[in-house]
Amino acid sequence: MRFRSRLLQILMVALALLAYPVPGALAHFGLILPSDDIISAHDSKTITVQAKFLHPFEGQYMEMAKPRRFAVMSRGKTTDLLDTLTPQKARSADQEGAHTYWETRYTIKRPGDYIFFVEPEPYWEPAEDKFIVHYTKVCVQALGLEEGWDRPVGLETEIIPLTRPYGLWTGNVFTGRVLLKGKPVPFAEVEVEYLNGSPHNPSRVTAPADAFVTQVIKADANGVFTYAMPRAGWWGFAALSEASWTLPKDGRQKPVEIGAVFWVHTTDMK
Repeated sequence: MRFRSRLLQILMVALALLAYPVPGALAHFGLILPSDDIISAHDSKTITVQAKFLHPFEGQYMEMAKPRRFAVMSRGKTTDLLDTLTPQKARSADQEGAHTYWETRYTIKRPGDYIFFVEPEPYWEPAEDKFIVHYTKVCVQALGLEEGWDRPVGLETEIIPLTRPYGLWTGNVFTGRVLLKGKPVPFAEVEVEYLNGSPHNPSRVTAPADAFVTQVIKADANGVFTYAMPRAGWWGFAALSEASWTLPKDGRQKPVEIGAVFWVHTTDMK
């Protein structure tokens, strides 16, 4: 009887542990990372632009297939850049092997706002039993003409900035509206993460608890959200929805998470 009682206690503890979230079940983010987000007259007009799929705060990469679409919109004109992408490899400190991301070089020729965006291939996430597609955007401002940063590019879901998404000081707020099929998403849930240890911020931040890794906010009835960014560097905003379509996997149709992702950069005031 004593043995059975001890065995029952062990089983109960094991079940309790399984009830807790698994460390490392982190938020996924698409990322478009330009080498510079504001191009001045004295700057090089050629920038490097990277497309990645990762856990930004933890710096953990996922394998990224060549995107279905990669382009830039400026002055209302969209230019296809898909064929300019080249595969690159990145390795996380706590991961074995290297993971693929994509990179291109782009030359600014005229003043204005340049919105780079990507539609990736669906990523299968077995831990969540679903596919993930993050439609990701970033805005680069060039040569002083601030025109176009608040225009939609026509993705299935996207964030439209209501705050100018560049020239932001640390502590500024970013406000955006979440759209799905061109319409606002009431009370959309928006995940926020910091790009930890990025080239613009080589020092890393240590989270005191898991809840600090991914911030979570809710949009209002008009799909509008606001967040104040407490540290210099790149910040990602991901509004998640379930797609109206599914994809096959192992003979069954699986749900698809679609994310509207937007990245902004903040700078310390000195």
